[in-house]
Amino acid sequence: MERLRPTLSAQRPALNRVNYPDQVAGQLLGLHFPSNPEALRAGGAEFLTTAFRASGAIGNDNRVTAVTGFEEFFGGGAGRKLVLSVAYEKPDNLHTELFVKYPRDFGDPLRDLFAGLMEPETRFALFSRRPDFPVAVPKCYFADYDPQSRTGVLVTERIRYGTAPIEPFRDKCLDYELPDPLGHYRALLEAIARLAGVQRSGRFGAEFERAFPFDTSRTREHDRIPYSAEQLAEKIANIGRFGQRYPRLLPAHLCSAEFVSRFAAEAREFLEHEQVIKRFLNSRQDFIALCHWNANVDNAWFWRNARGELEAGLLDWGSVSQMNVAQSIFGVLCAVEPDFWSRHCEELIRFFAGQYRRYGGPHLETHELRLHVQLFVAMLGLAWMIDAPSIIVAQLPQLSVTADRFDAELRGNFLARAQLHLLTVFLHAWQLEDFGAVLRRFLARSDGTLNPATSDTPVERRPA
Repeated sequence: MERLRPTLSAQRPALNRVNYPDQVAGQLLGLHFPSNPEALRAGGAEFLTTAFRASGAIGNDNRVTAVTGFEEFFGGGAGRKLVLSVAYEKPDNLHTELFVKYPRDFGDPLRDLFAGLMEPETRFALFSRRPDFPVAVPKCYFADYDPQSRTGVLVTERIRYGTAPIEPFRDKCLDYELPDPLGHYRALLEAIARLAGVQRSGRFGAEFERAFPFDTSRTREHDRIPYSAEQLAEKIANIGRFGQRYPRLLPAHLCSAEFVSRFAAEAREFLEHEQVIKRFLNSRQDFIALCHWNANVDNAWFWRNARGELEAGLLDWGSVSQMNVAQSIFGVLCAVEPDFWSRHCEELIRFFAGQYRRYGGPHLETHELRLHVQLFVAMLGLAWMIDAPSIIVAQLPQLSVTADRFDAELRGNFLARAQLHLLTVFLHAWQLEDFGAVLRRFLARSDGTLNPATSDTPVERRPA
């Protein structure tokens, strides 16, 4: 599923996993399931047989006869992952090479932070087993979640990157190595538009709508800017200092005193009007649909169809939900090369709108969808990306002041590399599209939806 790397003791500290349960009760299929890889290994073929029958992956006349391979690997930012090989009594067309993901690494508070994102992913994985599911996803063999312990398990087919017709794995924030970037991003946007459009057409039915309701209050809480005005100003000033210290990491025009000053003033305006913007983005029902929130190239696999066109399958569905489609579009495009954003962003927004309508979604005006994307870029960037300099320095304290983005040390550290690139794209979009002017035009609209005086629950700001 993800590019596999062996588990190294240097990558995971020794953790105290005592007093955590080995078995928990699943809320979806009614089974007790192992909460960690060690318990899964102990359960072996017997548990897998019970689990696969419960999900419908195998019939009651079939069983898993043996676990022939079991290897944990370190990859991604959450939980624990392993590759599993199994044998069946009746192989049929079943996958023998499987991927397993646990959202928690018991005893590690940092890797537990995003454990809750797996709850909707397990519901989605089971739902995706329906034969008419409109997008390619890894076939689910078992999925369940226990809200009490905040853990779950997901077992799917393993995507065989680099085995024809599937392309090699495409890592995030390395698009300068990506052949045919436009083809890859069109494939990603077509996939998310197809899913969103089919869901909006009603084809999934009432059962799905009950399982994945659109919760406006939850969405407003999600991704809020977690800083006070003073903290925001300091973090933006730090971007300027970072650019001066490492002059080859950020383009000079994105860390100049003039731009940093303007960026800080405009960011403060976005913070002041955050709730007005969020209410607007959550009130446009035509824009709300089932979406993958981070469908970048590293959460996908690609192949060419009979016409030679790229197609994409999507994986890692953590936090899947109904959301504004503009948020999902930014999840696709957030790690492109800056010049690619300049040349193709508007074109791809138009392409998404056309595909969304093609598959059953409402008609969206391109200029309106672009506004939604711009507002999401601004809000999510301020919430998640402006602390990148501190993260990079913490990850690479010995980084040379002459390093550029292609430096081996930086390139080899996923978190540092991704933080630098996501920040660069965010700042590039802010300057290129003049987000300050976008906000002023937005606030000047008189369509009755904007009411800056409307009160809202104050957000608790994260400490600097």
